[in-house]
Amino acid sequence: MSARLHTPSVSSVSSVPNKPKKQRGRVLSVVAALAVLGGGLAVSGSLAYGAPGHAGHRDAVREGAKDLVREDGYPAALAAVEGRDGRVRDYTAGTGDLETGAAVPVNGQVRAGSNTKSFTAAVVLQLVGEGRVKLDEPIETYLPGLVRGDGIDGTRITVRNLLQHTSGLPDYVQTLGLDPFEVRDTYYNPRDLIDLALSQKAAFEPGAKWQYSNTNYVLAGLLVEKVTGRPFGEEITDRIIRPLGLKDTYWPNVGERGLRGAHPKGYASTTPGGPLEDITRLDPSQAWAAGQLVTTPRDLNRFFSALLGGEVLDAAELKEMTTTVPAAEGTPTPGTEYGLGLFRTPLSCGGELWGHGGSIHGYETYSGVTEEGRAATVAVTALPSAVAAEPADIMAAHQHVFDLVDTAVCE
Repeated sequence: MSARLHTPSVSSVSSVPNKPKKQRGRVLSVVAALAVLGGGLAVSGSLAYGAPGHAGHRDAVREGAKDLVREDGYPAALAAVEGRDGRVRDYTAGTGDLETGAAVPVNGQVRAGSNTKSFTAAVVLQLVGEGRVKLDEPIETYLPGLVRGDGIDGTRITVRNLLQHTSGLPDYVQTLGLDPFEVRDTYYNPRDLIDLALSQKAAFEPGAKWQYSNTNYVLAGLLVEKVTGRPFGEEITDRIIRPLGLKDTYWPNVGERGLRGAHPKGYASTTPGGPLEDITRLDPSQAWAAGQLVTTPRDLNRFFSALLGGEVLDAAELKEMTTTVPAAEGTPTPGTEYGLGLFRTPLSCGGELWGHGGSIHGYETYSGVTEEGRAATVAVTALPSAVAAEPADIMAAHQHVFDLVDTAVCE
C-alpha cells in the first residue's frame, strides 16, 4: 500500500530533521511520489540492474540481487524467476535477520503490498463476468450514499474509474501520519480509511486523468463485500488463492500482525536513510484490499502467469483488464500504462512486462510476466526511503528493484 499504505501500500515517512527546509521538502516530495506509485512503476529508463557491471556474467540475476544489498543497502533481497519451460530459479542475498544474522529463507514470505491490487481487480472482474457488477456503472449503485465529499460524487465515479485509477479520489494514505512505528499496531476498519479519504478534496474530475490512489481499491473491496455478502478475504481466498494453489499466500485475519511461514524480517526507519528497525510485525489493515496480502516470490509468479494466461478470467474480462491508459502522473518512463489492476511497462530488451509492484512498511516487491511466458518477482526487506536519504538515491533504490525484474526476464 505500488502498491505505502506503503504506499501501493502503506507507506509514509517521518519528518526529516537537520536538513535545510528546501532540501527537506525535496526528500519528502520524492517519498510521497514513491508512495503514490506504490512500488508499481519504473521511474527511469535505466538498463537492467546488474547488467552494466556484470556483462556476460553467468548469472546476472544473482549479481543484481547482491547489488541490491551491497550497493543500495537493502538488508535482504529474494527473487524467483520462471522460464517459459516452467523451471524456477530462486535467489537470495543479504541477511534475513539483522540481529541474529540468520540466512534469508528461499522463497520466503513477504508482504505483497500493492500487488494485492491485481488480485482485487481480478475478483471484481470475475463478478463482472458473472453479471453481478458492471464496469461502467457508478459506484453509487453498489455503495449508495458512501462516496460523497468536496468535489466527490459517487454517481459520477464508475467501477472502471476505481480499478483504473482515474476516479480523482484522494489517497487516504497521506493522512495516516509520518512515522511507521506510530501506526504499526493500529487497526483500521475499511470504512475508517474511506472516511480519511473523503475528508480531503477531490484531486480531479472522474476520468480526466490517471492518478494512483489506494482509496480506489479499498472501495473495490467494499464493492465485493456488498455484492457477494461475504468478507473480502474469503472471496479472494476462494476465488484466487485456493484455485491457483497458492499455498504460501494468505489473507491475514483481523488483528493478525505476524507472518505465518518462514520469512526474512522487514525493516523501516523513522527518517529517510535513518537507522533500520524491525517492523515485521504490524497490522496490515491500513492497506486492506489495496495491499494486505502475504505471499512469496514463487506464488506471485504463479498468480501473474495464470492471470495473463487466461486461467483466472474469461477472455472478455481479461481484455478489459489489459486495456490500458497512459500512467503519466509522476512516471517519466516512456510508455508506462495502467489497465485494471495491472501495469504495462516497457522492457530494456523490447516487449513489455505485465504486473504490479507493492510496498508496505518493511517490504517492497515487483512482479510481472512477459507475453512469452517468462515471469519474475523481486522482493527487498525495506522501502527505498528507509535505506536512502537523498531524493536521487531514494529514486534509484526504487528503480533498481524493477530493473532486476527486467534483468531476470531479459537475460
